[in-house]
Amino acid sequence: MTTIDLRGRALSPAALARPLAALGRALLIAVPVLLVSTSITFLLGGLTEQDPASVVLGDSATPADVARMREVFGLDRPLPARYALWLWDALHGDLGASWFTKIPVAQSIAERLPVSLSVAAGALLIAAVLGSVSGVLAAVRQGGPLDRAVTVVTSVLATVPGFVAAVALITVFALLVPVLPAGGWAPPSAGLATWATFLVLPCVALSLDAAADVARQLRTGMADTLHENYVVGARVRGLPGWRVVLVHALRNGAGPAVAVLGMHVPRLIGGAVIVETVFALPGVGELTKTAALGGDVPVVQGALLVTIAVVLLSSALVNVLLVKLRPAARREI
Repeated sequence: MTTIDLRGRALSPAALARPLAALGRALLIAVPVLLVSTSITFLLGGLTEQDPASVVLGDSATPADVARMREVFGLDRPLPARYALWLWDALHGDLGASWFTKIPVAQSIAERLPVSLSVAAGALLIAAVLGSVSGVLAAVRQGGPLDRAVTVVTSVLATVPGFVAAVALITVFALLVPVLPAGGWAPPSAGLATWATFLVLPCVALSLDAAADVARQLRTGMADTLHENYVVGARVRGLPGWRVVLVHALRNGAGPAVAVLGMHVPRLIGGAVIVETVFALPGVGELTKTAALGGDVPVVQGALLVTIAVVLLSSALVNVLLVKLRPAARREI
């Protein structure tokens, strides 16, 4: 059976094998990274000085009661055995239960994950669009006022922390010009327009530094690509300017920008903790922060495991995209 791409063209087996090979290599790297990161996370949780059995039972608990509760929590087993059991259960979708609320960790994360993914995906989309448009325009107008303006603006935005941008956006668009909510959350079931209004400010605050980095990398990559022989030849053949820029130059000059955008995914997820706090969003970041402050180790471990898995998956997808964009990368496989 022949596979057809989005343009209606038949894909050769070699063309399919290259991205699949890149995905396979990325997943092979992800497995040891996942094991090392989860083991460190579990070790830190196991070394905490807080005894959850004593906290749950209260000061009136007897040593026998505490010992029985530690057995219920599995804290009477050696740390390596606890880690192996936790990892095995996690691979089957069981992340344990909260020490204090008894709610399954997987359920808590499933309820919060759509919020965090909405914010991260929105920030990633805004960063990609703003960075791409700014970078392409700056590359096309090299040395001109627009190029210098993009350079100055991106240099400033790259130094602005996410929480500072969040406070500034709330001040302007929720207080001075009250057109957007200052915080809170509405699910998509409340209406797409309502849902989007609660996402705009958090996504913009989280995306500014990523957009700045993408714009600078794309400008640098395309500035060299626009002078390559195949681009000059395309112009000589009379191809439209927009086609030369967006098809020939952009595809070959976008590699560094895509790599930078992929590197920003962990920063977007990590920055979501602060942004969710500022905007009072009920996401995984807020769940993790609350659990960490309360010493609820199973919730922290489960949230970190899901976060690590999302980061590794996004890195694998970025590697596949780079292979599709860069001829040099395709030749290496």
